[in-house]
Amino acid sequence: MAFQKAVKGTALIGGGAIATVFGLSQFSQYRNKHGALVQVQAAEVVPVKNHLPTREQQILALQTNSEFDVVVIGGGATGCGCALDAATRGLKTALLERYDFSSGTSSRSTKLIHGGVRYLQKAIMRLDFEQYRMVKEALEERAHLLQSAPHLSAPLPIMLPIYKWWQLPYYWIGIKLYDLVAGSQCLKSSYVLTKSRALELFPMLRKDKLVGAIVYYDGQHNDARMNLAIALTAARYGAATANYAEVQRLLKTTDPASGKLRVCGVRCRDVLSGKEFDVRAKCVINATGPFTDSVRKMDDEEVPNICQPSAGVHIVMPGYYSPDNMGLLDPATSDGRVIFFLPWEKMTIAGTTDSPTDVTSHPIPTEEDINFILSEVRNYLGADVEVRRGDVLAAWSGIRPLVTDPNSKDTQSISRNHVVTISDSGLVTIAGGKWTTYRAMARDTIDAAIQEHNLKAGSSKTMGLQLEGAQNWSPTLYIRLVQDYGLESEVAQHLASTYGDKAFEVAKIAQVTGKRWPIVGKRLVSEFPYIEAEVVYGVKEYARTAVDIISRRTRLAFLNVQAAEEALPRIVDIMGKELNWSEQKKKEELETARKFLYYEMGYKVKTDQLTDRSEISLVPSDIESGKCMAQLCTLTLSGAVTGLGVSKLLVIIKMSKLNNKKLNINNKYAPCLGLPRAGGNAAVPVSQLMSAIQKGHVSGSRLAVLMKSAEENLRRRAAIPVDRSGGGV
Repeated sequence: MAFQKAVKGTALIGGGAIATVFGLSQFSQYRNKHGALVQVQAAEVVPVKNHLPTREQQILALQTNSEFDVVVIGGGATGCGCALDAATRGLKTALLERYDFSSGTSSRSTKLIHGGVRYLQKAIMRLDFEQYRMVKEALEERAHLLQSAPHLSAPLPIMLPIYKWWQLPYYWIGIKLYDLVAGSQCLKSSYVLTKSRALELFPMLRKDKLVGAIVYYDGQHNDARMNLAIALTAARYGAATANYAEVQRLLKTTDPASGKLRVCGVRCRDVLSGKEFDVRAKCVINATGPFTDSVRKMDDEEVPNICQPSAGVHIVMPGYYSPDNMGLLDPATSDGRVIFFLPWEKMTIAGTTDSPTDVTSHPIPTEEDINFILSEVRNYLGADVEVRRGDVLAAWSGIRPLVTDPNSKDTQSISRNHVVTISDSGLVTIAGGKWTTYRAMARDTIDAAIQEHNLKAGSSKTMGLQLEGAQNWSPTLYIRLVQDYGLESEVAQHLASTYGDKAFEVAKIAQVTGKRWPIVGKRLVSEFPYIEAEVVYGVKEYARTAVDIISRRTRLAFLNVQAAEEALPRIVDIMGKELNWSEQKKKEELETARKFLYYEMGYKVKTDQLTDRSEISLVPSDIESGKCMAQLCTLTLSGAVTGLGVSKLLVIIKMSKLNNKKLNINNKYAPCLGLPRAGGNAAVPVSQLMSAIQKGHVSGSRLAVLMKSAEENLRRRAAIPVDRSGGGV
């Protein structure tokens, strides 16, 4: 009864606010009509290249073209979006990325395509029309992204649990306003759940004091693959796109009319070959995200910084921490931040944090941020769900490029919207914004470039434009892959949702397994649906390092760093054959990829947490079983230990008189502890390792599983009857 009264009361309380936002929504409805018109125009654009040019062909195009209309610096979502927008308008376009496409912030997001519920809250509370306009635009772009790449994105219901009665009408009004602002592009209408229904849909939720829940819808996507799809689509429309092409400086020439220096291109270096060359263009666009100011200073060393970088850390945990198709939002954490807890790629992703940081190409997640996220997750999960540090399978940090608008009177205030600026020399810079609005950001940037440099081109044609793999995709496409090629159903679904209609090209090059079933498709690691053919196809998609494969062509490094480390040798072998690597090059790639996993994907903090922060809390029986640790490591590495072997070994070791104080585990035994071989402390005391296993800090490691299984087998083992041992005495 009280629940019904609260819901009814909400309609009265929120009537005025809803009417206000409805008026604002009507005011901007013309943009939807404009989008529909442009969508028809986009459908008429035909890619000029049916076959994707090789990277070598792209580099040659950069070297031989006398002058491009537009050169875009930066291969993130915004940079690739600018290249696609320019190319579809008929402009001769080049795209240069220092590392790999989506190697920076664009691959390290929360994986959401959203308008921003919290921004709408601020817009209403502060009567801020700019915030409202940003949310409105983001919701329009959300609909576009879901339509342009349906194989890479999908609507996701997100639950907002309510633990106080007064919060129910407050949050209900806010979420309904969110639906209202979306208008005709609302994915699905939000709704209220009773306590029992909320627990039915999200059984891991904390039960005590739960009043009910509100469910709303946003979008979710595979961010790195989406970024790559934009880059590949731009290439098919004729853009000369090249990764590992570093801009070293800007080229300038004197304008005969004004006598001023104007940017006329860039000096570029092919990182892979070391060759340098000039790429000349009428317009140069700076779309480098966190590195915005470094490129601006190439143009003018005295220009003030506008980028205020902020680090956001995410962690990945096993899929059993969340339902398969329901996310969770914590709208007010202990320090006022927002935490999302979402299913993604059959795992669970949690984040993000928000803290000032320095700009770096290789951001590293910190133990403090990881523990903060775990602490917030514990607040919302039931007491029967033990949130363990050892269940963190991967962790990463991304740098959000927040900006101050140099054209604003208040240059100290951070703009949540994107900012397009043009320097005196003609350098066009696009900064700020968010993943969801990449297309609108690109549109505004190219519009400004056309106006500033008098380029001959029409309006943007990217609204409704389908990205790589979307044209002939359908939700049942994976069935054809199973029937036509003999792929496992899980692998077929993965290929269809990753490559869209290009999945058939991957299936065609998949190797025969030699088994009755599946017929083709050898997995890189047993627990994930990634297959060896994806490595070969990844090279065609411009992958040039092992890190490109494990982190962006596949998402293995973002899902489980141990699994990625195990797959590395095979990945390097396959790439070596495709790219003609020497044995020395293979070793270098293997070492570089392991360092990437160690520093950037959470291996290092796991090592530090295990060796430096594990309190020793052992009972005598723990110490006794700990005596066998060194021998277990040695046998595990040699391949001689199985679950049964460990059990036998424990029996033998418990009868020995080893000195536990002198036992240490050298770093070379790291793999059997779930730790990387590279870096870290030289030795780990056995007592600390046993304590860490006891507390779940290394719960995912092979050794921890073997130890636990062996101990349980020992406890269950009964005395062997005399009649079964040959009679005895």
